[in-house]
Amino acid sequence: MQTNDKTMEFMAIAMKYLPEAKQQLEEAGVELSMEMIQPFMSLFTQVMTEAYELGKEDALKEE
Repeated sequence: MQTNDKTMEFMAIAMKYLPEAKQQLEEAGVELSMEMIQPFMSLFTQVMTEAYELGKEDALKEE
């Protein structure tokens, strides 16, 4: 899977949970805007890419 494809899949996952995250942040007194979320989305994709690569390595070791 190409990095761009993974990034798009990870972003789709993030967008799925964004309404819940937004609600929880607003309940905690933090207003969320798309400008504010961009750095966190970048961090999220980095974390997900690293987790994907780790899982891929583990799967290859088990073969």
